[in-house]
Amino acid sequence: MERPETRFAWNGDVSLAYQTLGRGPGNLVYLQGYCSNVDLNWESPYLAMFLRGLAAHARVIVMDRRGWGCSERFTPGDIPDVDVLTDDVLAVMDAAEAERASLLATYESAIVAVLFAATYPERVSSLVLVDPQVAYLPSDEMPWMPSLERWQEQIAHVRETWGTLDWWDAPDGSEREWFSRYARASVTPGGLAAELGSYLETDVRALLPTIQQPTLVLVDSDRFYEVLPETGHYVALKVPSARVVEHSSGGGSHFHWYGRREAILAEVGRFLARIGEEEASFDRILVTVLFTDIVGSTEHAARVGDRTWRDLVERHHELVRTLLARYRGVEMDTAGDGFFAIFDGPARAVRCGVAAAEAVRSLGIEIRVGLHTGEVERIEEKVGGLSVSIGARVAAIAGPSQVLVSQTVRDLMVGSEITFDDHGSYELDGVPGAWRVYAVSDERE
Repeated sequence: MERPETRFAWNGDVSLAYQTLGRGPGNLVYLQGYCSNVDLNWESPYLAMFLRGLAAHARVIVMDRRGWGCSERFTPGDIPDVDVLTDDVLAVMDAAEAERASLLATYESAIVAVLFAATYPERVSSLVLVDPQVAYLPSDEMPWMPSLERWQEQIAHVRETWGTLDWWDAPDGSEREWFSRYARASVTPGGLAAELGSYLETDVRALLPTIQQPTLVLVDSDRFYEVLPETGHYVALKVPSARVVEHSSGGGSHFHWYGRREAILAEVGRFLARIGEEEASFDRILVTVLFTDIVGSTEHAARVGDRTWRDLVERHHELVRTLLARYRGVEMDTAGDGFFAIFDGPARAVRCGVAAAEAVRSLGIEIRVGLHTGEVERIEEKVGGLSVSIGARVAAIAGPSQVLVSQTVRDLMVGSEITFDDHGSYELDGVPGAWRVYAVSDERE
């Protein structure tokens, strides 16, 4: 099976292994809990299918956290603090050129994801938490958690059996043998035991109410060791914008890439699609677009000559830009002898169009002006969309020194001192339906 290239990000002198797969539309950072090795992930057909399934919905960034897999290893005497692990995630995102991303975290990695989302909210678009752990010891809020004695037994069990065939189950014999190698290649028994011991003192419950990103919590309805469905429901209750979905592993292996793989991928796909739609809507703004164009520019240029015409166009640009500044318009583009600008209100846009049409007559030229109000999509520093096309088409209909507006602009200015004359109904090229167009009849500022 084709595997992504393993690369390394750096947090100081610490190397952090990661891979990227898929092309988007958004970024998804996958923080896998027990176990993790970006190279050996692909030797399991089940885990490989899970990763490819994620890549169908996003550009996936898979990383081995510090101490695990192909990243820098730790020793029992060198276990990093959780805030160091969050800085590692930031380093990987920067190396992978992911300005913002959704985070998918499983098991104990949920602790890192929660702290990261709370610390760097501007870098996180959403959270997906699979069987999350947010605290390890029992409390009044989480009385179902294993006791300290039970955890000590589990840590002793790790030291004695980690990486052997006695460790967790798998669907068949060959997969179970792979998992034993996978466990050994993920972390050493001493390192894992020491990390588990450090997590007994970790508790991020207080951060849950501060998480503002949309959050999906996926819970295994079966009970495996310390991974209990009550914890997932608790997290969903505490995070303001969280939703919980419960699936059964079917009595098989608890690891999410086995029995629950397809159900999890379906939920993640729907969730990321909804987040993408919301993100796209955030990039849409309501503006009034204004287009201008010099009437008969080709004939005028031929009559006066290139040099004179160039000087005339420069003076035209100076006049229009002065008026854009006066009426708080934002220049989007200047193509040849025309302007495209946006305004945050129709009244200023209309007044600017009228003023421009009057001002340029002193240069011995005339312009046509068209305006429309509607939603546009922000594309980097520019805007685009159907509303822009409508504004351009309205301008194309206008005659010399005429300011035409769509019905939307006219309706928004009912009650204004500016009045409009009906200019008829038009089929605008490339725009569905018939559009009523109006001419500005009152040219007072």
